[in-house]
Amino acid sequence: MLPIAVQNATKTLRLTTRPRASIDSAARALLSPFVASRLVSVNNDQANFSRTIGKRWTHSAKWRPVQVLDEWVAKEARPISLRQLMVFGRSLTEARLISSANYVRTELPTRIAHRIRDMQRLPYVVVTNPHISDVYELYYTAFDTFRRIKEIKTLDDNERLCKEIGRMLHAHLTVIPKLAMGILECSGLMPATELDQFMNTILRSRISRRVIAEQHLALTETYNSHWFSPGAKLSESEFIGEVFIKCMAKDVIDHCAKAVQDLARSANGPDTKVPEIKVNGHLDASFPYILSHLEYIIGELLRNSVEAVIEKHQKSRNPASDPPPVEVTVCEAQQHVIIRISDQGGGIPRDILPYLWSFGKGPLKNQRLENLGQVPLMAATLQELKVNDGKLAVLHNENMSHDSSLASLSTRPPKLRLGMGLPLSRVYAEYWAGSLELHSLEGYGVDAFLQISKLGNKNEQLATRAAMDAV
Repeated sequence: MLPIAVQNATKTLRLTTRPRASIDSAARALLSPFVASRLVSVNNDQANFSRTIGKRWTHSAKWRPVQVLDEWVAKEARPISLRQLMVFGRSLTEARLISSANYVRTELPTRIAHRIRDMQRLPYVVVTNPHISDVYELYYTAFDTFRRIKEIKTLDDNERLCKEIGRMLHAHLTVIPKLAMGILECSGLMPATELDQFMNTILRSRISRRVIAEQHLALTETYNSHWFSPGAKLSESEFIGEVFIKCMAKDVIDHCAKAVQDLARSANGPDTKVPEIKVNGHLDASFPYILSHLEYIIGELLRNSVEAVIEKHQKSRNPASDPPPVEVTVCEAQQHVIIRISDQGGGIPRDILPYLWSFGKGPLKNQRLENLGQVPLMAATLQELKVNDGKLAVLHNENMSHDSSLASLSTRPPKLRLGMGLPLSRVYAEYWAGSLELHSLEGYGVDAFLQISKLGNKNEQLATRAAMDAV
């Protein structure tokens, strides 16, 4: 069953006696690529449509058989938990590696298909935005590639699959900045809540695909290592694939704190008074987690706090004194670990507070668009925050031999604000059934609360199922 709005637009096309080129623009704006694939006239009138809505966007969509996508949209994704990733990879054998390869081979096209269908259901004027259109083409290319891969039966088959996965991960580093720019440019063409919901769904699904893809790449790398013996259990102190089994909250906070303080000095000058970052509470708290996810969240929260404290202190009566510290408290409960980050940076301005979690609205939209244009690639990891003589540095401990394939391929200028650190951090936090909340005391500071599931038994929170009324 098609959506009511699309049905009405379809009726307008069928019943009108006017020339097709003069069809009402409101009806055209309701059309999606999914409907356009069934209404050939839309493609014929595309140039007129673009002029009618006053945009200069061009769109050269390729014809693709809808039935192929329908078959994959009808399938359900199979969510996993951190505990499942750990148990599966702890005693790694050739059979388990092949099983992991076939799981990835079928899950990637399934999850991508649902997001393609979501994009097809956007108003035509939105999906023809050049940035969103580029993402659509990237997704369809990846979908078409992985759906054609046959069952993995040998280690050689797995090596070929891993090469395709690597190419996909590299190509999709442009997705976050392109989506963000597209959402900002389309902010007047759809309700802000719907755009934010679409962005959250797309990003959460992107995280899910990268998790299973990179987990398989890491397991393959482990299996092929000279030190690995198939079937042997991995040590509790190591990674299992991308999952860090014993993630110590204090260690991660210390790594992120040093990176953020170095960044602050790089951005404001070596003589800048940078606030101390104090860690207290349950300092031995540990939990299984994907390290790159946690580093990104903690890094963004600390960066916001440190920048706010520096700016407020420089305007104070005694800027030569030491600024107030940023305090991080770790609280370990039976099922959760809560990390509170408190600063005295003056709080969040009232004109920004309503748009704190929005990707597409806010008073600094034009500045964000300009800044995003300077970040062509983005992996959304803490490595992108660390500046070391203009080059990226890996933040992991020296005794951690594991190097995530999420390591950033782009640098991010220290002063460049993209306006998406907080909403993206919340997407990461909620992915493993956690949460991220902020409480602002205007004129004083901000308290951020990050809650993490301690047991690793929560399934990934997927918004995988595309609406069936589009089928």
